[in-house]
Amino acid sequence: MASPQQSAQAVATFLGRAGRLAVFAGLGGAALQAALYTVDAGERCVMYDRLQGVLPQPIGEGSHFRVPWLQSPNIMDIRTRPRTISSVTGTKDLQMVNISLRVLSKPDTEELPNIYKSLGLDWDERVLPSIGNEILKAVVAQYNAEQLLTQRDRVSRAVRDSLTARAKEFNILVDDIAITHLSFGTEFTKAVEAKQVAQQDAERARFVVLKADQERKAAVIRAEGESESARLISEATRAAGPGMIELRRIEAARDIASTLSKSGSVVYLPGGNSNMLLGINPTR
Repeated sequence: MASPQQSAQAVATFLGRAGRLAVFAGLGGAALQAALYTVDAGERCVMYDRLQGVLPQPIGEGSHFRVPWLQSPNIMDIRTRPRTISSVTGTKDLQMVNISLRVLSKPDTEELPNIYKSLGLDWDERVLPSIGNEILKAVVAQYNAEQLLTQRDRVSRAVRDSLTARAKEFNILVDDIAITHLSFGTEFTKAVEAKQVAQQDAERARFVVLKADQERKAAVIRAEGESESARLISEATRAAGPGMIELRRIEAARDIASTLSKSGSVVYLPGGNSNMLLGINPTR
């Protein structure tokens, strides 16, 4: 049977070995953690090597190994990101305009090492505001203020084409461009409103003139119709002689007698026309 002293020594030896194992395990875990890195979805890694510099091939998504201290991973986002660029510039007719541009852009994945070397991780902050203002000023100067309002799609296409070509020089891909805000000075706004009011007044006056012209033509046509009707009646009367007039008189008297016969307040027709009231033909 072991003595208490021997038992204490055995326990101390075991604890020493366990401590050393724990230290080695901790150091191994720290070394493994330092040697591992993860690239998430929508990201790429640009590796900087202290011996070779920036490696030419970007590293894709997943977990990867590196040599601690010798290699440093730099994670870059390759997803499309929005940016708003605002500029105050002058038009072709020297009107000041405040214009805002929304740009959707992303880096060229194959050129990420060059982007990292020349621009760093904040490539969009370094490039897009400056070239965006440059393009906006150059394009807006080609149009007058009225064209900026009436030809907005054409202005957008011109800005998109110019900015896409300019950004490609920095290995930046432009997905979409949209003009989100466009405003002019107070004096120009008042001038536009006054012009619109004048155009509306001119249209109203033109309508009044057209209406008067149509009414005049209608009156002429009506008068010509009445004149033609009177002429035809006159010619018919001359052709028929006095008998036509006498016939018209008899027809008128018959209509009057028929109307009066339906009224309860009339009981007598003077002038010997009672036969006409009764519908009797005196010639029979």
